Amino acid sequence: MNLPTLGLIGALQSSPLVVRHPSNPILTSEQVPYKPALVFNAGVTKFQGRYVMIFRNDYGQADLQALSPIDTTNLGLAFSDDGVNWEVKPEPCFNIKDEDGEIIRAYDPRLTVIDGSCYMCFAIDTLHGIRGGIAVTEDFERFEVISMSVPDNRNMVLFPEKINDRYVRLERPFTIYSREGQERFDIWISDSADLKYWGNSDLLLAVEQVPFANAKLGPAAPPIKTPQGWLTTFHAVDIDPSRGKNGWEPSWKKRYTAGIMLLDLDNPKRIVGLYQEPLIAPDASYEREGGFRNHVVFPGGMILEESGEVKIYYGAGDTYECLASADVYDLIKLCLKNK
Repeated sequence: MNLPTLGLIGALQSSPLVVRHPSNPILTSEQVPYKPALVFNAGVTKFQGRYVMIFRNDYGQADLQALSPIDTTNLGLAFSDDGVNWEVKPEPCFNIKDEDGEIIRAYDPRLTVIDGSCYMCFAIDTLHGIRGGIAVTEDFERFEVISMSVPDNRNMVLFPEKINDRYVRLERPFTIYSREGQERFDIWISDSADLKYWGNSDLLLAVEQVPFANAKLGPAAPPIKTPQGWLTTFHAVDIDPSRGKNGWEPSWKKRYTAGIMLLDLDNPKRIVGLYQEPLIAPDASYEREGGFRNHVVFPGGMILEESGEVKIYYGAGDTYECLASADVYDLIKLCLKNK
């Protein structure tokens, strides 16, 4: 069976219910003492009364030359009392290495607190493919790696509690042959008894179900629990050959937007509602121009405050870390708009 043809997407805009923070970007490379070129795609959560951020650092010359993907990335650590102003620690954290040189780099962390411990999902490049990992920490100095997937898988996020006595995660495997060799990647859902061995996997959301994507999808921030369901962001990618250079790279034809959906509380394999338009599109100047890759919005953290405010942390242009917010019930209404 042939895949359906997905055409060009055209102009997109953010939901007016989402407000970008006036201090954006809230974290840039200039604030990091060990001087990376780019700071982006952070995992953010609240842990023991403080906001904590683990962010991706990429190194290289910040000019019109592309950064090499080899040995140029590590993860930084920062804390905050208000979720806006960050104290960056003087050294990177989680420098994962192995004895035989198989591991190249770890990147794109996502943080979830489960039963008082902080778990970090991360992507890891190896000599034999991209793997997704899960580690746990109590102090952000020592990390215990619990699980590593086989290649090729990444963009993993954990739900913050067990569902029907099982841990649950979203993930994005790289299905090439079964998707006719196209860059057509989808969101899957799996569960586990112990966070180490994963299975019972099912397709959750396919590219052709999202009107503002024509290339791939992936999980974004870890889901947050609401009375109406698990509020879940995802990133959606569309390709337009006319975009040309579009950043520091010689060619960058993709656009990354953020979508949102609502999953059933007891059966998160069931989508309760899906907003048919982007939640956040690259509208702001720091998202659409001047970056390593322009037209990129990539959420990695979402926090529900007691006030009902939802803080959404996202990478912009693969260059900065930013913050937007919305009311939780407004987001739920968006997901249920067409119900």
